[in-house]
Amino acid sequence: MKLLRAAPIIRFLIPKLHQTMSRSLSTGVFQNSQPLNYRAGGRVQPVDSVGQEQAYEPSTGRVIATFACSGEKEVNEAIQSAKTAFKIWRQKSGMERSRVLLEAARIIRERSEELATMETINNGKSIFEARVDIEISWQTLEYYAGLAGSMAGQHVQLPGGSFGYTRREPLGVCVGIGAWNYPFQIACWKSGPALACGNAMVYKPSPFTPITVVLLAEIFTEAGAPPGLFNVVQGAAATGEFLCKHAEVAKISFTGSVPTGSKIMEMASKGIKPVTLELGGKSPLIIFSDSNFDNAVNGALMANFLTQGQVCCNGTRVFVQRDILQKFTEEVVKKVAKIKIGDPLLEDTRMGPLINRPQLEKVLAFVKGAKEQVSCLAVKMVKRNQTHHEVSLSPIGECRDDMTCVKEEIFGPVMSILPFDTEEEVLERANNTTYGLAAGVFSRFELCFNTSTLNRKI
Repeated sequence: MKLLRAAPIIRFLIPKLHQTMSRSLSTGVFQNSQPLNYRAGGRVQPVDSVGQEQAYEPSTGRVIATFACSGEKEVNEAIQSAKTAFKIWRQKSGMERSRVLLEAARIIRERSEELATMETINNGKSIFEARVDIEISWQTLEYYAGLAGSMAGQHVQLPGGSFGYTRREPLGVCVGIGAWNYPFQIACWKSGPALACGNAMVYKPSPFTPITVVLLAEIFTEAGAPPGLFNVVQGAAATGEFLCKHAEVAKISFTGSVPTGSKIMEMASKGIKPVTLELGGKSPLIIFSDSNFDNAVNGALMANFLTQGQVCCNGTRVFVQRDILQKFTEEVVKKVAKIKIGDPLLEDTRMGPLINRPQLEKVLAFVKGAKEQVSCLAVKMVKRNQTHHEVSLSPIGECRDDMTCVKEEIFGPVMSILPFDTEEEVLERANNTTYGLAAGVFSRFELCFNTSTLNRKI
């Protein structure tokens, strides 16, 4: 990696990653010059490719990395590398695996500022949020390190003095396919349990955010993982298809859109591979009139504008009891107008840009469609030059359940506010969705309904 200007002082030493970073570092200085695939314990260029991708810095629109999409031969090389490491890793005790994960967690914690900075540069979220993401990442590895040494089977007593027993065995080579909204954190969520259980992993990040996952791979190697235990292949849909169809892949974990998840499930079914899918959401947030008003407003803001609204479990359908609807909407509008949008590396910025221009155009199309159906409250638009990706903050009220912006996942900073009158009514409406994933309730009293009704689709 190299930087385009000398000040403030930053040092990238691969693979040690030691850096001296200034908190006032501005965007527009990073340029990747290293291979972004990681195999057998080192960065490599893919042996074959199926096209080329470019990664952008969302806050400036600059190309920060150009890379080849891994082809079928490269995917196979990565899987063979993982198989070799798996033979070593599976023989280690849970405590031995735990020590490696704990060391990786320690390294992440020690280098949290540099990792958060790189996450912000490649993803666009504020440094304030990126630091939280990195903290959750090392905590995730610590958690699964704690489980690694305690996993055990069962002893079953049978008649006549006989007994049966079970033991837990790793699956083998697992594939992780990540999303662009939490690149480093999702990689830790997928690799932590897989490695703790004795598996190896080949990971494909989103082509929008290829940078920080390679840093995680280097950290695992530095922490003592066998070379090849965690490999990274870069690419788009074709690369993902090679991974999902490979005969020697034992398990697939995917985070992303519903259509892509459906295709992955179909491909995995050909080889009877187990899959874990975290897909889209259109989650309900129910706010009763007796709730703590300030808490409810702040909760709704977090549930819609965290990471520029690019979160699958966001509570984007905000149901507000009618007698506080006007007051709630006015307060939301007031607070949204105060959200500081700007350079995501500045300390006082609370919202950065959307991931790229196509995502921006998608979000604005939803807002435009909503404006044609209801009286919208479009609160804040940030207009920049052609290389920048604008952000639109738009509470929309009063919405109807049949509106497109209410039914479909927007994945941007848009809040749909829907009035309701009774508990029974809002429960039925909240569950009337093809999505699930999450749900929230703000109320002071002990709810008399069965919350499992609300959560049945989660």
